[in-house]
Amino acid sequence: MPRRSILLFAGACIAIAAALATVTVVVVTGRERADAVAEGTATGQPAVGGPFQLVNQDGQTVDQTLLDGKWSLVFFGFTYCPDFCPTTLTSLEATRTLLGSDADNLQIVFVSIDPERDTPQALKDYLSSDGFPPGVIGLTGTQQQVADAAKVYRAYFQKVGDGEDYTMNHSLTVYLMGPDGQFRSALGHDLGPERSAQLIKRVMARG
Repeated sequence: MPRRSILLFAGACIAIAAALATVTVVVVTGRERADAVAEGTATGQPAVGGPFQLVNQDGQTVDQTLLDGKWSLVFFGFTYCPDFCPTTLTSLEATRTLLGSDADNLQIVFVSIDPERDTPQALKDYLSSDGFPPGVIGLTGTQQQVADAAKVYRAYFQKVGDGEDYTMNHSLTVYLMGPDGQFRSALGHDLGPERSAQLIKRVMARG
């Protein structure tokens, strides 16, 4: 093989190897980042959370200052949700129990992504169900207000179907916000009460 061809071939191999190494680093870094978030050890703070204006289950207008002074678990869902939303709320009640006295300064905020059906009264009735955490703050609003709130939290949702039988697809992340209203960590929906409580305790200890 001519020397020029050999050099070109060798250069191509080096380029491919470098590209593969870069991809490997990206994949591994992404996996480590995801694991760190799940364990509450991530150091970076993504741009999650921000200004919003909604209405609570008592019909009162509220904004992001609702989060000031307390630790908050913010969760997006809807009252007609058949599985993930009630399961998450039940799990959060178990998590709060495991936190003991640390739960005294923790509030749970449930933001409806289905304002067409989830009126303040509907939220109030739903959140008073047995097995759900007492004192959950339910929030709803206009379609635009809900969309704006979901956008600042990077929460995905989409209406599926038409008529009375439509449903909503949505992300399942619970956002742990600090007393300053800033994002601290994310709780995966499959983390479970025990690991969730451990994560929250670690994050609270860091302030």
